[in-house]
Amino acid sequence: MSRIGRLPVSIPSGVDVNVTGQDVTVKGPKGELSLTVVQPITVELGEGNLEVKRPDDERDSRSRHGLTRSLINNMVLGVTEGYEKKMEIHGTGYRVAAKGSDLEFSLGYSHPILIQAPAGISFAVENPTRFSVQGIDKQLVGEVAANIRKLRKPDPYKGKGVRYAGEQIRRKVGKAGK
Repeated sequence: MSRIGRLPVSIPSGVDVNVTGQDVTVKGPKGELSLTVVQPITVELGEGNLEVKRPDDERDSRSRHGLTRSLINNMVLGVTEGYEKKMEIHGTGYRVAAKGSDLEFSLGYSHPILIQAPAGISFAVENPTRFSVQGIDKQLVGEVAANIRKLRKPDPYKGKGVRYAGEQIRRKVGKAGK
């Protein structure tokens, strides 16, 4: 039995969960998320919790058991607390500015880069070198943050670029480092 899959997903007060066949919908104070559960896995609504069940011990069922439970738990956490990725910009002249709900980056290119916020995502700029990506969908928050990081990946020689807060960059010595 999957150690993660057999744990029940607790539903806090203020969160409304609806299970219709293979569709699971979670409503909370921050918004609403839905998921279509893959076929062999079933979800049962109990007293204050959700249980994810699998019919057999086949490889496919086992691999999707824990995944489905984690996805549902992430949905419940997203609609109650939300998710946030903090990011930093390092480099001379590199900065970010808020333009309404969008972000405008100056990353050493000949032009500024404008990033529009997808539906369900909001940006918060603390100062010109620190900002955060916020939302209720964990996967979408991570994907938007990764796409922003791709604009100017951290350089291994000087450490310049966009990185996650607290990320350690493995530095290389360079030509003169003998």
